[in-house]
Amino acid sequence: MGNVIVIVGPTASGKTKLSIELAKKIDGEIISADSMQVYKFMDIGTAKPSNREKQGIKHYLINEITPDVEFSLARFKDLSLKYIDKILGKGKTPIVVGGTGLYINSLIFNLDFSDTICDWELRKKLTLEAQEKGNEYLHNKLRQIDPAAADKIHKNNVKRVVRAIEVYNYTNKPISVHQKESRKKPPIHNFILLGIRMDRQRLYERINKRVDLMLEKGLISEVKGLVENGYDKNAIAMQGLGYKEILAYLRKELTLGEAVEILKRDTRRYAKRQITWFKRFQDIYWIDGDEYLNQDETFKKIKHYLASYGIFL
Repeated sequence: MGNVIVIVGPTASGKTKLSIELAKKIDGEIISADSMQVYKFMDIGTAKPSNREKQGIKHYLINEITPDVEFSLARFKDLSLKYIDKILGKGKTPIVVGGTGLYINSLIFNLDFSDTICDWELRKKLTLEAQEKGNEYLHNKLRQIDPAAADKIHKNNVKRVVRAIEVYNYTNKPISVHQKESRKKPPIHNFILLGIRMDRQRLYERINKRVDLMLEKGLISEVKGLVENGYDKNAIAMQGLGYKEILAYLRKELTLGEAVEILKRDTRRYAKRQITWFKRFQDIYWIDGDEYLNQDETFKKIKHYLASYGIFL
């Protein structure tokens, strides 16, 4: 069992910057827990760190697969554990970084996927229903079979709605029961959680500015290139934030102004869901995102906290 640092928080809160600075101080390597950065050719819309931003720090689970390939929770866990062992084997500290709550859960709760339910055809069918009949239609379908899950999962989080229906379809049990039964083994490693939080209004301003910067960097051209290479709206990854909105603009379903406003709005909503998700974790050491502007003071606090686990900056 080794020490693994996990950095969580909402999108645009500064996780990437913090992780790289921390990795430099503790001789660490980074594993991405972002459901979109795993895809190749999708750099701008996923806010993927550039080689310059990485500052020589080795990153894993970035540019792992093409946009038309499904990346399951089970595969994330398997690859993450493989990379954690690889990093520990080098005598370095693994740092898992990301805002995808289910990915983080799979590691720290050691979810058992030995009998993972996986029905790609059902997933495609349900996703198509959401596209044709609306997210609320699919969400109501979930509510009929698993009201508790429907209360917890937002209707616009189609991926999780689909997953909850899929699990119930095969087990006749709510997904919460299935997950609870799978949390029977203790964690393989000692996961030390750091979380970034900041004033909600400031976070939303950062999100809006990030979207504007993505457009300046060439998000529209990136989406055009994906389409030209055969990754249309039926590709798994093209359902992600930043891609489905620009794709709708390119198909003349939205004006550019409408697409941008929807993207900003939905990213803010996603951040709000992330905040709610991570608040449920009891053992997170919270870092003030605004205070992080004073890096020296922030790292003094992190240094003191990590020292109790035998990790020294």
